[in-house]
Amino acid sequence: MKKEYEKPLIQRLKTGLLNKFGAAPYYSRKIRKDIDGVLIQDLVEQYGSPLFVYSERHIRQEVRSLKEQFATRYPKVELAWSYKTNYLKAICALMHQEGSLAEVVSAMEYEKARALGVPGKDIIFNGPHKSRAILKRALEDGAKIHLDHFEELLELESLADELGLRPQVGLRINLDSGIYPQWSRFGFNLESGQAFEAARRMHAKGKLTLDTLHCHIGTYIMEPKAYAQSAEKLVALAKKLKDDLGYQITRLDLGGGFPSMGRLKGQYLPPEVSNASLEGFAEAISTALYANLPPGDLPQLYLESGRALVDEAGFLVTSIVAAKRLPDGRRAYVADAGINLLYTSFWYRFNIELERDIKGANEPSVLYGPLCMNIDVIDEGTQLPGLSKGDRLILSPVGAYNQTQSLQFIEYRPNVVLVRENGQVDLIREAETLEDIERRECLPKDLKLS
Repeated sequence: MKKEYEKPLIQRLKTGLLNKFGAAPYYSRKIRKDIDGVLIQDLVEQYGSPLFVYSERHIRQEVRSLKEQFATRYPKVELAWSYKTNYLKAICALMHQEGSLAEVVSAMEYEKARALGVPGKDIIFNGPHKSRAILKRALEDGAKIHLDHFEELLELESLADELGLRPQVGLRINLDSGIYPQWSRFGFNLESGQAFEAARRMHAKGKLTLDTLHCHIGTYIMEPKAYAQSAEKLVALAKKLKDDLGYQITRLDLGGGFPSMGRLKGQYLPPEVSNASLEGFAEAISTALYANLPPGDLPQLYLESGRALVDEAGFLVTSIVAAKRLPDGRRAYVADAGINLLYTSFWYRFNIELERDIKGANEPSVLYGPLCMNIDVIDEGTQLPGLSKGDRLILSPVGAYNQTQSLQFIEYRPNVVLVRENGQVDLIREAETLEDIERRECLPKDLKLS
């Protein structure tokens, strides 16, 4: 039997010490033929390429796991799904079916949650920009409003007067948890005394009741001790507020920021090794609470996790449309998905899997997207075998932020599907058309072409 031809590959031998990222074996590669039992080939044949695919099974497992890790350590825990992480209706609905509240940071996200059927009392409203109109609606709906700055405090007091209400509200606190750079642009600073001053002014007016302290120290936080320190400082502030102003803090909200298994660019160790588990975060937070809370005083603990719950549930299937050589000799490939769909590629390196085994040695390769922009690079230094037009790659994890940050730029945004626990595939967002992109445009009559 005649063997298949394999072209010779010549690579320059580079001597010296092993670099800190290790060496990629010439023939080591990952193959993924299906997602939760549904063949990639079948998905692409029905829904096209590129294609976002989400796993219902993974989402439900992650939510239940996070809840279990905390509930087995601390008796009063509520999860609130972070809408900005992924606000596709089907994804949000899954989170709410699993018992999560909604955490929103804008009028748009608030309206999305209400339109989906989430009652106001089950919405936590954060964010630095809340118009008077949306604040009024949130007050009337009974939403949990967390104040971000003094202007908002004054606005809410005015609305409370207007509506004849004395609502319970929260203060967003920024503090030094040992994580740098510190997220100091949101909320009231603890160490400078600004947070206590906001509470004191609120108490003096008597129009609002403070019952929640909230902090969110950042995103992709890999150190559980930072959350333990945040919890300790919030408990100390709660005690001072009770002693000095008579406020009884019944809710502590530690925000989100737990990492997924996505890999930051330049990260030395793989996330499976370097990132703490959900159990590690739960242990650090619950231990800090028990060590600092007065006996018998257990406030409700809120967590607003997003990335850790949905990132690994998302995949992007993309097809190679061209192969070429760069002037430095590296192999380059153009895929039909670019940074308009993968905004997080500026910070993260995705797992790249092949749909089928491809013969031949790996080569240092650059993976480009289809956009007519030099910055459209998905991976600037991956190891891939010789690919041909039509070969498919599966990129993951891409479930967090890529939907909410995707752009209507140069290319249409593609179909998004959800693989259900029973193996059924549901279309949860249709691919865009020109009508979608131009729907809100207005062309003056004298500019219409004949």
